[in-house]
Amino acid sequence: MPTYFAIQSESACATLAPPRPIQILRAAHIGMCFGVRNAIALARREAAVAPFTLLGDLVHNETVLADLRRRGVVMERNPAAVATATVMITAHGASQRTLCRLRERGLRVLEATCPLVRHAQRCARELAEAGYHPVIVGQRDHVEVRGITEDLDDFDVVLTPDDVSRLAERARFGVVVQTTQPIEKAHALAALIQRRFPRSEVRFVDTVCRPTKQRQAAAVELARHADVVIVIGGAQSNNTHELAATCRRFCGRVHHVQAPEDLQPEWFAGAATVGITAGTSTPDAVIEAVEHRLRELANELLAHAL
Repeated sequence: MPTYFAIQSESACATLAPPRPIQILRAAHIGMCFGVRNAIALARREAAVAPFTLLGDLVHNETVLADLRRRGVVMERNPAAVATATVMITAHGASQRTLCRLRERGLRVLEATCPLVRHAQRCARELAEAGYHPVIVGQRDHVEVRGITEDLDDFDVVLTPDDVSRLAERARFGVVVQTTQPIEKAHALAALIQRRFPRSEVRFVDTVCRPTKQRQAAAVELARHADVVIVIGGAQSNNTHELAATCRRFCGRVHHVQAPEDLQPEWFAGAATVGITAGTSTPDAVIEAVEHRLRELANELLAHAL
């Protein structure tokens, strides 16, 4: 059975004869995960009590960040520049070394770290303690990856086969994954490490989060049944970029948007079905707004065709 449900344009009952309205398909798993929802709820509760500093972006979504700024939340990327009594760690997490430095300054530290990110951090540390050379599959400069690697004395970060080709031989490799990376990519890179170093032990720990896996699987099914796919999420959101990349493997017309105004009518010319999916940091209200605008465009295109 397809892993999506269909929502037909409101004008679908107008006629059974061509031209037919565009059908809108929404992915079965879409939008915010529990870790992001919990982090936002905590930030809003704290903002209602007293000013605090958010260390980095709570999530990679400008709509959410703008709302927090309106509530008086201060955003700072440099831990040394925190000027409030309370600092909050984002859903992407931070290293234990960073947390210790903040607490040593007498700051109250609130952790909005997703528990699945914390699990990835713990797995990397345990592999290193067990004598494995940690290899993290992910984006080298991503805040989540930095939160993992800052607690390690020696490590490598890989995202492509070229990265694997630059690895030095080790007796034992321990591979963990940035939580928002596609699991297929992680498995492929771990297998490539094993092929490159056949005498080495390669231990793979799957730390990709369940919401990412669900959204990736649903995106594949969606893209297989849609003429056009709209992927909704922040421009800096890794999991949204990965969703778009996955959809492009199965659909030739994929567009990444952040807001309803990003939709362009020409994208839907000749399309019978349009799919919608969204990253784990995309608010429900943004998804609804994009879908509403898409319905308007569908009705406009139908009216012009009559």
